[in-house]
Amino acid sequence: RNSQGEACVAASRVYLQEGIYDGFVKKLAQRMESWVVGDPFDPRVNQGPQVDKVQCERVLSYIDHGKREGATVLTGGKPCGQSGYYIEPTVFTDVKDDMIIAKEEIFGPVMCLMKFRTVEEAIARANDTRYGLAAGVVTKDIDVANRMTRSIRAGVVWVNCYFAMDSDCPFGGRKMSGFGKDDGMHALDKFLAVKSVVTPVYDSPWL
Repeated sequence: RNSQGEACVAASRVYLQEGIYDGFVKKLAQRMESWVVGDPFDPRVNQGPQVDKVQCERVLSYIDHGKREGATVLTGGKPCGQSGYYIEPTVFTDVKDDMIIAKEEIFGPVMCLMKFRTVEEAIARANDTRYGLAAGVVTKDIDVANRMTRSIRAGVVWVNCYFAMDSDCPFGGRKMSGFGKDDGMHALDKFLAVKSVVTPVYDSPWL
């Protein structure tokens, strides 16, 4: 699921309430200045390489799409390192929901930042995707947390955390993100063969 440069539950679409948007963008840009890209076996490293040349070029092509469609590169946007398939951590601002970088799965170190005003808007836009593997909600309001977790159509929704996994917690997607679950009791379903045996009762019309 994760090679540090590619994660199937990466937070690639990030919706920020408009009141905190500018402050978040500033802090994120500062954080990326100390982000370390390199050997994933080095404990000091935050992000490893893409799995191969094909995937590296695929991610870079998405970054080019984002630039051409009018998104603003806040950080990154280029290959990095002397060798290997490393890409700078790339953050886009001014992203629109209909841009390719917001609509498709990139599987690389690319994040799209978008503003929202109301909870209703955030829910509608979060669900406006073919995919539904994972989502995260950050809030101090328990009512907002409960509403968002009930309304977002994803296989797992993390509240005030992200990428928290446990062997007892079912993991799996919705929509184009697949079906079935790993982990938890629900994961046993894929190992079972269900058989229906139907026997007519006395005076049944099928006798």
